[in-house]
Amino acid sequence: MTTESVPAGGDARRLLTEVRGLTRRVRADQRATWLALSVLAAVTFLGIPFDYFFLHLDCVAAGGPCKFDRQGVLFYWPAALLLAYAVIAYGYTRIVRARGLGARVLPYAYTGAALTGLFLAVWIAWRVYLVHYVVDHPFPSWVMVLDRLVAPWGVIGVALLVLARLERNLGLLLFTAAYLVVALVPVDFGWHWSGQERTMFLPQQIIDGTVLLLGAIGFGLAARRRR
Repeated sequence: MTTESVPAGGDARRLLTEVRGLTRRVRADQRATWLALSVLAAVTFLGIPFDYFFLHLDCVAAGGPCKFDRQGVLFYWPAALLLAYAVIAYGYTRIVRARGLGARVLPYAYTGAALTGLFLAVWIAWRVYLVHYVVDHPFPSWVMVLDRLVAPWGVIGVALLVLARLERNLGLLLFTAAYLVVALVPVDFGWHWSGQERTMFLPQQIIDGTVLLLGAIGFGLAARRRR
């Protein structure tokens, strides 16, 4: 029987390639991105009737300026987001553990809950401010962007950045960046309902929910192809 020597460098490179490939597979199997996005899309769509029926309008005259009070944001969104993050954490953990792996979703859920508390505090402070001060001029654009950032649709995107970092998921990072552009600019694709004050918020909210839903479908199909 004869033996042939194999260059050690070749084995080391092959071993390193296999380890890297295994690491990528484990990271991919630890993801259930479609679940997070589908839950957030459902929360966004379910919030529409609350935002509609609890929208308080105080119009000085027909065709004149109106004072908006989106009470549905306070009545619905804090509880809905906290419940959503609990559902995502539970579902994520079950799915990933069924694959024999550990889930890395809890820091994301904790971040989402903390951001929900921040948004609630800011919006309460904002309501108190508007009660004591009459605003008779448009706010600067940066104020409106900041307002949308601490709103529910904004904090959803910020929390998703944390999930993308935990998963080391470049696809989710790029998706979240696009979602934040749509939510914060905001991008409405020319869809306006002018002259209908009670429903003027609907196009943007429908677009935000649709983007999340399309993302859930896309990541779900990608995960199915990997399996």
